[in-house]
Amino acid sequence: MTTVLIVTGQALQRLGLRMFLEAQPDLTVVGDATDCDQAVRAAGTLQPDVVLMDVDRPDVDRVQAIRRIARPESHVWTPRTDRAGRLPPRVLVLTPFDADEYSYAALHAGAGGLLLKDALPDELAAAIHLVALGGSVLSPRLTTALVAAVREHGASDIPERRLGLSRLTEREIEVLTALASGWSNTEIAERLSIATTTVKTHISSILAKIGVHARVQAVVFAYETGLVRPP
Repeated sequence: MTTVLIVTGQALQRLGLRMFLEAQPDLTVVGDATDCDQAVRAAGTLQPDVVLMDVDRPDVDRVQAIRRIARPESHVWTPRTDRAGRLPPRVLVLTPFDADEYSYAALHAGAGGLLLKDALPDELAAAIHLVALGGSVLSPRLTTALVAAVREHGASDIPERRLGLSRLTEREIEVLTALASGWSNTEIAERLSIATTTVKTHISSILAKIGVHARVQAVVFAYETGLVRPP
């Protein structure tokens, strides 16, 4: 069962999302929040698998809330004992925008995926499950926006990024490059002549070494470090 925390300031939206998600046989809503501060507190207390954050406008507070939920290492955090050792909640952002700067900022803050609010209900349910498993969700229009933002910002020379890249083995760099180029696990396995399970192992190792929790953040890392160039 995948647990979800709903974050939206709109009462009708909150009710609609709760009704839809609770109607799914393998999803359960453990709580909701109306603003960023509530969201951070609820995420720390309830420790859901996924925080579904509805964004009605791009602003700094929401980006900071994403960072505090997805990357709580530098913040006060009180995990429940039955989640000891588990990763922080994944964040799936629902946005009406395809603005490149906000997409870039949200992913850089630690969001596991962004989905446009005009997505179909089945797409939302599938996205929640995928993000909960550490997968990446990014609408095609948002992918284009992300590439545009990376092109605008250029490669990053942050020491932590360089250090993370230096920790990777030659094979892991190949896998990360393929991942950032849009290849699926199956395609990576076929093109590198390795087993799919080995690809998954490499990706888990890559995420740990570069200090991120989701594939889409590894993609951002690959672009920022110049490992992969925007087309």
